Amino acid sequence: MSKPKVLLTRKWPAEAEAKAQELFDVTLNEDDHKMSVDELKAAIQNYDAVCPTVSDFPIDADIFGSDDRKCKIVSNFGVGFNNINTDAAKEVGVVVTNTPEVLTDCTADIAMGLLITVSRRIGEGERLVRSKEWDGWCPTHFLATKVTGKKLGFIGFGRIAQAVATKAHFGFGMEISFFDPYPPSDEVIKKFSATKLDSVEDVLKDADFVTLHCPGGGSNTNLMNAERFALMKDSAFLINTARGDVVDEPALVQALKDGAIAGAGLDVFAKEPNVSEDLLSMDNVVLLPHLGSATTETRVAMGLRSLANVEAFFKGEEPGDRVA
Repeated sequence: MSKPKVLLTRKWPAEAEAKAQELFDVTLNEDDHKMSVDELKAAIQNYDAVCPTVSDFPIDADIFGSDDRKCKIVSNFGVGFNNINTDAAKEVGVVVTNTPEVLTDCTADIAMGLLITVSRRIGEGERLVRSKEWDGWCPTHFLATKVTGKKLGFIGFGRIAQAVATKAHFGFGMEISFFDPYPPSDEVIKKFSATKLDSVEDVLKDADFVTLHCPGGGSNTNLMNAERFALMKDSAFLINTARGDVVDEPALVQALKDGAIAGAGLDVFAKEPNVSEDLLSMDNVVLLPHLGSATTETRVAMGLRSLANVEAFFKGEEPGDRVA
């Protein structure tokens, strides 16, 4: 019996690629180029399964509607799947899966790292030392914002958010509040002595730091807009490791310019890999190139989980991480 034909749209860690070659008749992206719309259309036509990433955007009705479609499952390499139009996939009977859980800790590490880096002006300090312009210690040099004991507000309180809360509450004594339309159990809330608030706005008014942990796309597009930035304390910081389109970037730039908020730590952007010149020029913003899950251990685990979903599907089993 022939093996299913599978395409990996980007280069994966070697261990995960080796597993793909063991399980399937797999095509690798040897030069790691970003695939064009035409290439993605051809993939849907010619492969039994396609394993895309967040950089393959958007996989929409135009791509799923390709003539002579062969693809039966799209197994996303990532927990977020707003790069895929799941309604369009459902319409043509293509299964969609993601890779939750395995990237929780590392993404939470990056969120906490951004929070500390922007509030303590670590990026600015590091650039000063590298430029050889530092002229020594003094009592008023690079005064920043204390982290320990401050209020940390969450927009979304799922797995990654709870991992951040563990580090922040038990490591830094931070007070936790959150809004989530699908809140966790009372046991989880009690664990963090967290305050469940009734709206995004309530979180923004209360917090010294606001961290975003909600899906991208749909009604969450530009969730953080000018009106909501105006509700934040002028001493507060925004942290985003979720999806770039959750933040209205021009509104964020204006809020930073006006001093409506103190700073931002961003791992994701609305039009990746493009970042606005305004953000690039600001010292009170820390910018990372979508590093949330970027450890060897996590990226291998994501690949293996994506492949496990494909393997289950072609064995006639329900994929464990089906989202559509």
